[in-house]
Amino acid sequence: MDRVIEVYKRAASERKTLGFWIYLMTDIVLFATLFATYAVLRDSTFGGPAGKDLFDLPSVLVETFALLTSSFTVGLALLAGTRGKRGQTIFWLLVTAALGVLFLTLELSEFGRFVAAGASWQRSGFLSAFFTLVGTHGAHITVGLIWMLVMIGRLILANKPSDFGRLALLSLFWHFLDIVWIFIFTFVYLFGVMS
Repeated sequence: MDRVIEVYKRAASERKTLGFWIYLMTDIVLFATLFATYAVLRDSTFGGPAGKDLFDLPSVLVETFALLTSSFTVGLALLAGTRGKRGQTIFWLLVTAALGVLFLTLELSEFGRFVAAGASWQRSGFLSAFFTLVGTHGAHITVGLIWMLVMIGRLILANKPSDFGRLALLSLFWHFLDIVWIFIFTFVYLFGVMS
């Protein structure tokens, strides 16, 4: 009977993992659509500011550094989780969350600066596409942070073996968001400053 239960649990875990990969594929389609929209509208400034007039590359580099470092720290959390070191796992998840909050704070500060300068999402097609693409990524980061806090709570209160599978999916999600950010940094900010 125990073997049957173990086989069932493994099959359920594999279905969850497959389901999560399918979800990530739909997110790839979403971001691909937003990138395509941005590519079409990036020169549609209608006399308003362009990327080179708005983007503060040093600030965006700090954002990028924070997010890429958080990818490393979530990997350390996953490694600690595989070794059954609950305290280290929680510590690295907290560090990852702090870096994610720093990233979001800088991003929201940038948005606030743009809006204060009269460059809101309503100003032009370029700004609408920019705010939608970068804002959608920021919304995903927010969901990841909430998931991280829930994961930390589960590790503190319950610490069940099934939490490792959830931690692995969280790590996968966070790495996915880092990859998306590398594309945003390159195509939106770097190309925007150079054009």
